[in-house]
Amino acid sequence: MKTILFVCVHNAGRSQMAAGFLNASCPPIQPSRSSNPMPTEHVNPVVVEAMLEKHIDIRGSQPKVLAQEMADGAHQVITMGCSIEEACPATFMLTEDWELDDPAGQSMDKVRRIRDQIEQKVNELITRES
Repeated sequence: MKTILFVCVHNAGRSQMAAGFLNASCPPIQPSRSSNPMPTEHVNPVVVEAMLEKHIDIRGSQPKVLAQEMADGAHQVITMGCSIEEACPATFMLTEDWELDDPAGQSMDKVRRIRDQIEQKVNELITRES
């Protein structure tokens, strides 16, 4: 089984959505995880609401601290917008980066667009990994 680790700057939006989509899809991949070296306290409530519109409940998700052991145990590490952020939280590991805007402080319409981009990328990942 493969494990995917999604990493974003605050672990409160993009990586939580990606993990939610992948975990809900039941592919031949172990449940994914998301993390960050300095996570926020809670998942962005607008992100939670946008995911509920897709019938994916991430209310129980909690931002997590990124540790080397998490990366070592992952088949693949995917960063979420590190090439457009000021500081990439995963500079110490080999990653694939998905250039995505940060949903923090964005309107629901913008969060929906980001969510839909993430869903498309997760579906492409599932196809590629299957």
